[in-house]
Amino acid sequence: MADNDLRDEILRLEDRIDDLAEAMARSRRISQISKIAIVGGLMWILATILGAIAFVPAATIIAMAAMIGGVVLFGSTTTTAKETLAAMQATEAHRAELIGEMQLRVVGEDPEEQHRRSRCE
Repeated sequence: MADNDLRDEILRLEDRIDDLAEAMARSRRISQISKIAIVGGLMWILATILGAIAFVPAATIIAMAAMIGGVVLFGSTTTTAKETLAAMQATEAHRAELIGEMQLRVVGEDPEEQHRRSRCE
């Protein structure tokens, strides 16, 4: 592959890595929200059971729904985060592989010295 093609592919992979990083950040935020829903629902139900809050059927149903929804959302988000992390690692590995294929030279190095070194490798 020509260096220009490699550069274009590396840029495309870096864009993909950025997109995956954003997806991971979203997953973390959603995970935090789901944990809050679980804890909030549980605290409401415990407060009702202990008598700290008067029993209100609608509020109790909402608290239960928040707990169940939080658990489902947390499980789904955890799975998505694992898949996204695996995709990010694979993309980074592919990018590193392409960078390794490029004919890079050290800035400030004598071109003659670089040519001699590349023949020895």
